[in-house]
Amino acid sequence: MPIYDFQCKRCGHQFEKLVRVDQSAECPACQAASCEVVRLFSSPAISTQKSRSVSLAEAKGRSKAIKKEKDHAQAEYERNYIRDHS
Repeated sequence: MPIYDFQCKRCGHQFEKLVRVDQSAECPACQAASCEVVRLFSSPAISTQKSRSVSLAEAKGRSKAIKKEKDHAQAEYERNYIRDHS
């Protein structure tokens, strides 16, 4: 069963739902009937070597930024601890 994107005409809420092709979904936000929910066009998720490489590079960049922030916080904590307990 594929995952489809839907949007409610009544409240405008967008959501994803796992449904069969012949089924429809009701809005989880306002409980609108399936006749008030529109199935949206969504592009398929395609994975290639290039897209995996780009994702990996972005993840490494985020990881480096988080590590730098943690190291800075640890160094600041140590400086303050030494200053307060000396």
